[in-house]
Amino acid sequence: MNAPKQDFLPAIQGLRGIAALSVLIVHLYDMPLLAGFMAPIWPWLGSTINMGGHGVELFFMISGFLIPASLVRHRSVAKFFYDRCLRILPVFVLLHLTLFTIGPIVGYKFFKGIDVGTYVQLFLVNLAFLPDALGLPIGQQNAWTLSYEWAFYILFAATFVAIVQQKNWMLALPLIALAVAGIWFRPIAAYFLVGLLFRAVDLPIRLGGWTGLLAGVVCGAAMYVSIEYLHPFIGLVPGVLLFGMALTQNSGIATALSAPSLQYLGKISYSLYLVHPFALFPLQMIGAKLAGRGVDLWLLSGTFAVLGFVLSIVAGAISYELCEVRFRRFLDAAFRPRLFRAPDGAGQGHLA
Repeated sequence: MNAPKQDFLPAIQGLRGIAALSVLIVHLYDMPLLAGFMAPIWPWLGSTINMGGHGVELFFMISGFLIPASLVRHRSVAKFFYDRCLRILPVFVLLHLTLFTIGPIVGYKFFKGIDVGTYVQLFLVNLAFLPDALGLPIGQQNAWTLSYEWAFYILFAATFVAIVQQKNWMLALPLIALAVAGIWFRPIAAYFLVGLLFRAVDLPIRLGGWTGLLAGVVCGAAMYVSIEYLHPFIGLVPGVLLFGMALTQNSGIATALSAPSLQYLGKISYSLYLVHPFALFPLQMIGAKLAGRGVDLWLLSGTFAVLGFVLSIVAGAISYELCEVRFRRFLDAAFRPRLFRAPDGAGQGHLA
């Protein structure tokens, strides 16, 4: 398993941008719909928009591709998880604290009428990325995918240690069995395997120009449709084709993914993914009140979409600069010298 070649990085960044953007578009539709001020549209269009939520499977494929190389590069499980924490926790924890501070004040979601014991339970369970596994309410709207991510990190790292470092297949077999059971129980976890496949073997799919772009778009759409209406396992086939084309230098889809706008969205994708429901919530409340006063629904839903998109991008950019860059550097400077003797630069790249 080698570290990702530099040629792969723009495509990976672009796929992250597509994933975050597709999830954002879903919420630009669903949040006014749930609040009662979405203008009536064709049912098929609403269903098509909601399929954008399957951008999370793109995130899983990317993690499956990048995490093995990151673990090899770190040469230490402790350093690997240290950098994973630096990557994931600053944004998540700050939003978690914000949610559990302001949520009870504004009566957000499950905070209405809960007692202190339930509050503490939900605070700790959500902080540990366990609400989905325990069947409890999820605080941050999109943070459920982090439960899958952490499960993948832990299982892959443990399997890596058993096979590569300990050279003990008997130790690895229960871990592999647990992974297979997890995929059977939650089939979308299989999309980590797509990334692992392309990390293990080189499978270029060379389709250049407009033909390659069209093929990539068709495969992406087929993956989303298959997950939504058929079965996630069926969606693996177009998913593999899409990922293979994206990782092939100068293919049509790889060239499109290198567009500056997608590169920027990919750079801020993690912050954008977690922060945008917070940016949209005040607009949702305002829209619901205005709808109750008889304001035109087309005006409200259209304004929500435009302002919500802009505010989400701005909020994502601010979160990226303050939390993922500056706060992360501050934490790293404070803790790395105390935890590790020798300076270690591994894991500092955004894609790691």
